[in-house]
Amino acid sequence: MNAQEMAPEVDQEQGLPLPTAEMNGDDLFRLGMMYSSGQGGCPMDRVSAHMIFNLAAMKGSIEARVYRREMSQEMEQDEIAEAQKAARRWIDAGVVSLAA
Repeated sequence: MNAQEMAPEVDQEQGLPLPTAEMNGDDLFRLGMMYSSGQGGCPMDRVSAHMIFNLAAMKGSIEARVYRREMSQEMEQDEIAEAQKAARRWIDAGVVSLAA
């Protein structure tokens, strides 16, 4: 199970680092890097990484915008759509709140 599949029912028992409402853009960017490289207890997962970079970009991370764009060039359209839908689920569930 990966990060995008866990939203909005977050299961902390899995032990995966997941986005939280307290994370700022830089924190989310670092989490996205963990998923994009398979480090820090995260599986290597482009869809989850793209989703988290998307959340980080919405919270103001310029670096996340760059990495999200680069990842998009390596992904299929259906993977990108899945990542975007997953990001929306995290936002709608209130797990990640965006700055006003």
